[in-house]
Amino acid sequence: MMLGDRRSRVVAAAHAGKVVVFTLFAAMMGAPLLPGEVSRSLAAEVDAVGVIAPTGFAEIVERVRPAVVGIRVKTNQRTSDVPRARPIPQGSLLDRLFRQFGIQMTPDQDPGSDILVGAGFLISGDGYIVTNEHVVGGGIDIEVTMDDGKTYSGKLIGADPQTDLALIKIAAAGDLSYVRLAATEPRIGEWVLPIGNPFGFGGTVTAGIVSARGRDIGEEPYSDFIQIDAPVNKGNSGGPTFNMRGEVVGVNTVIYSPSGGSVGVAFDIPAETVSLVVQQLREKGRVTRGWVGVYLQEITPRIADALDMKKAQGALVAQLDPGGPAARQGVEVGDVIVLLNEHNVTSPRDFARTMAAIAPGSAVNLRVLRNGQAHPLMVTAGDLSEATKDPSDKHAGLGERTAFGLTLAPAILVPGAGVSGVVVLEINPESEAADSGLQIGDIVLSVVGRPVATVTDFNRMVGEARAQAKRTLLTHIRRANATNFVAVPIN
Repeated sequence: MMLGDRRSRVVAAAHAGKVVVFTLFAAMMGAPLLPGEVSRSLAAEVDAVGVIAPTGFAEIVERVRPAVVGIRVKTNQRTSDVPRARPIPQGSLLDRLFRQFGIQMTPDQDPGSDILVGAGFLISGDGYIVTNEHVVGGGIDIEVTMDDGKTYSGKLIGADPQTDLALIKIAAAGDLSYVRLAATEPRIGEWVLPIGNPFGFGGTVTAGIVSARGRDIGEEPYSDFIQIDAPVNKGNSGGPTFNMRGEVVGVNTVIYSPSGGSVGVAFDIPAETVSLVVQQLREKGRVTRGWVGVYLQEITPRIADALDMKKAQGALVAQLDPGGPAARQGVEVGDVIVLLNEHNVTSPRDFARTMAAIAPGSAVNLRVLRNGQAHPLMVTAGDLSEATKDPSDKHAGLGERTAFGLTLAPAILVPGAGVSGVVVLEINPESEAADSGLQIGDIVLSVVGRPVATVTDFNRMVGEARAQAKRTLLTHIRRANATNFVAVPIN
């Protein structure tokens, strides 16, 4: 095909017993290429760098597809009543941004249905299956369909909402086909094959490449997603993505979609995370994570300059849990954590991920910068599950629900919140308050310039604003060690 003075040239070259095909656009000054002509020099180049693109994936698919299963889960409520529990937290910055522009992070249920469709894959011959927590976590009946059409009842062994992973088991006679998790991360640009159960069409294979790694798509500190461009749709959740060696590099968990269908932006939980979580789920049915009780802030270039740091790297301690291990064992507000057990800390999220892999009760060696001087500290890790209970449990009976979509409590009644304002304990993710940017833990100090001391004060001010036909409410809040204003829509 002519493109000005350029021609499209297809060259086939042998490499390691396989045929590779690629297209080269180059300026040609001589006679046109004869059909089937092969460039020897170019073939040698391909042989030097390796296979560029396989001509097909049939051999890999035949080998791994028997280990991929379809999952149907009966829930006790319909879609309209149960929002999907997904790795992008409802009310998070990204979730609010997507909903603002009408973009859906779509669930795997059909509207009005109590059946949820997903996928999974066998990791052992005795019937252990990995899938997403949001697929099976709220189910009352799990049905697993094998590649050969046989169905089994699935038992939930354990689930971890923090990473959106779950482990189920089926009782099947004989040794089942299973696949292995990849020991190394895929490279950006590497070919990958998701296999799943989109829209209930089990055993569906798609192909694409790794678009990016280390994606943080929400406020969850453990998110470290692989982005792929292969078509992934409703029902692919929990299914595996394979590399060209037939190893699982990730688990499909969420898609970015303006329409509800695939637009080539999907996110996978990395195999390394899957391995760590599944091991704990298999051994004890739950995941334990280390915790030291620090609230960390990003080191910006300006903060680094103010602290006389050469690089904006590390994690600044903005607040300490008064009863946490760090507060008891020498960490101070204003410290910059730069090292965690020989791991160089690059950011608060990096610290959280590294800390999560440490078993509760373990010794944690920290190095902090304090007034420009390095200080080694040793802290004993606590258990994150004991430290971060749901606010409705931690402050049971303390908060008061408002018509505004918030559950609030006077700050003076909440340990560590101070004496001024009211604390946000819960936020209805469908409320306008969630859209505004308010977060759980925020302390509302004033509304329209008037101090707030009780929930009654807050409700009265909201009522007055509505009576005056105001569309927004200006709230002054404190978050961690900073204060700022948030405009909340009230109509």
